[in-house]
Amino acid sequence: MTSLEWFAIGLTLRVALLSVCLTMPAAIAVGFVLVRYQFRGKALLESVLMAPLVVPPVVTGYLLLLALGPNSAPGSAFRAVFGSDLAFSPWGAVVAAAVVSFPLVLRPVKTALSGIDSTYALVSRSLGVGRVRTFLRVTLPLALPGVLSGAILGFARSLGEFGATIMVAGNIPYRTTTMPLAIYSYFNRTDGEAPALRLVLVSVAIAFLALLASDALARRGARG
Repeated sequence: MTSLEWFAIGLTLRVALLSVCLTMPAAIAVGFVLVRYQFRGKALLESVLMAPLVVPPVVTGYLLLLALGPNSAPGSAFRAVFGSDLAFSPWGAVVAAAVVSFPLVLRPVKTALSGIDSTYALVSRSLGVGRVRTFLRVTLPLALPGVLSGAILGFARSLGEFGATIMVAGNIPYRTTTMPLAIYSYFNRTDGEAPALRLVLVSVAIAFLALLASDALARRGARG
């Protein structure tokens, strides 16, 4: 493999892992709120959260670029703190992957939380355990198979993210080139068939293993 291929593989794995780190806490918190509480606008909120599943990724990327670009408040704050722009950087790829994969993370987390008998939490509270401690020591462990399944699905989705990434992070060699972007670049070169095929095989292998792991965790949670 060429150095660019190795760079694309390494960056893609880092982006996917960091994306999961961003989405998991948010998915757990949002999933818990959606399962346990009823409030006005709940259906609208769920629709907005699930929108990246149906909105074209390029549109999602364009909206993110408007929200996180150099002229936006978050973009200016990021530049003031880190000394660089969020857009067209590896962190831009992480944000794009996190936003696009969030619905796939939220769905199994929400399903796992909704399948837990609330009696366990009530018993814990009756013994004097606080809400946060009850959630961390009772609810979250019971939902762990679904949480892990969501994390793996989010990881697999982040591996293949293309549309939003190319809008927010661009395709800058040795800076923001992930595997999907590298495959696209090689596909448009007369001598790029071999490297494109190598990256395709690597992408398929990683995604296939991730889906197998997610399915195994989902079946384990169903048995539990």
